[in-house]
Amino acid sequence: MFAYAGPNLPHDLFDATGRNAGPIGWNIDRAMPAADRWLESKFAPWTRSVVQDWADGALDRLEAVIFSRADDSAQRLYYYLCELRRSGAIKGPEPLMLDIAKIARESSVARTEAALRKLGDRLGVDAAMLSAAIASSNAARQNAVPVTPSTTPVCLIAGSPLPDDRLHREVAQAGWSAAGRTLADEWADRGPVVDQSGDPFAALARQLHARHLDTRGFYNRTAALRDQALAAGAKAAVLWLIEEDDTTVWHLPAMRAGLEDMGLPVLVATRRDWSCRDGINTEIAAFLEGIQP
Repeated sequence: MFAYAGPNLPHDLFDATGRNAGPIGWNIDRAMPAADRWLESKFAPWTRSVVQDWADGALDRLEAVIFSRADDSAQRLYYYLCELRRSGAIKGPEPLMLDIAKIARESSVARTEAALRKLGDRLGVDAAMLSAAIASSNAARQNAVPVTPSTTPVCLIAGSPLPDDRLHREVAQAGWSAAGRTLADEWADRGPVVDQSGDPFAALARQLHARHLDTRGFYNRTAALRDQALAAGAKAAVLWLIEEDDTTVWHLPAMRAGLEDMGLPVLVATRRDWSCRDGINTEIAAFLEGIQP
C-alpha cells in the first residue's frame, strides 16, 4: 500500500494500482517533538504532523508515500525525509516524488508524461491498466451529483488551504454557509475528464499540466478566485492566509481587488494560525454580522 501528499496528482494512475491507501493524514492539535527538531518554522503545518508520524512509526504499514512537485512544502519535505531515512534517523515507507512540470510549453507536458511513466513502472501500472482506470474515473466524473444550492447566504473562504472544516463551522454559527476547500479537498481533487485519445500516459500528462491546482503553476489566480466566488454564489469572502504561506500571499492585493470589484465585502486575515486558535472565529462572526446579504 502507498499514500500520497500534495495536489495535482494522478488519481487515475493511483486507482490502477489497487493499492492506494489515500492521502496521508495529519493531526496538528498535538505535540510534535521530532518535527520541532528537524523542520524549520516556515514549513507548512501539515508537514510537521507527517514527520512526527514517520518518526513514531505510524506510517510503517505503507510501502511508499508519493509527493507532488506542484507544492513547495511537499517537495521540500520529500528531500528532508529522504535524508532522514538515509542517515538512519527514521525508517518507514519510501518517499517518492512525481516530478511534474507546470510551465505552459510542450516540453513541460513531455516531462510530465515521462514522470508518469516512471511512476507507473514503479507501481506496476502499464498502459492497459491505466486506460481502464481512466475510463472508470471518467464515468464517475461525468455522473457526479451536482452541489445543492445553499438556502443561506454564502461566504467564500479562500487563500491558504484549510486544515479541515473548523472555519466552515464558524461561518455556520453566524447563520451563513461556507464555501471553501480544505487541504484534503485540494489533494483529493481528481480534475476534469481525461481525454483518452492516444496513449493514456500522454492523456493524463496533458490533464495534469493544464490544471490550476498548485502553488507553482503559472495562471491568473485572481480570475480563478472570481470564478470560484461566482460558482459558489458568494455574498462575502474571507481571504485567510497562514503565517507559513509564502506563495499565495504575493497575490493577495490582486485577489482582494478582484473580489471587491464584484461587490463582495472582504475580510483579509493574514499571518494566521493554521489551527485557528488565534481569535479568527470572533473576527469572522463580527464581519458577517455587519453584512446585509
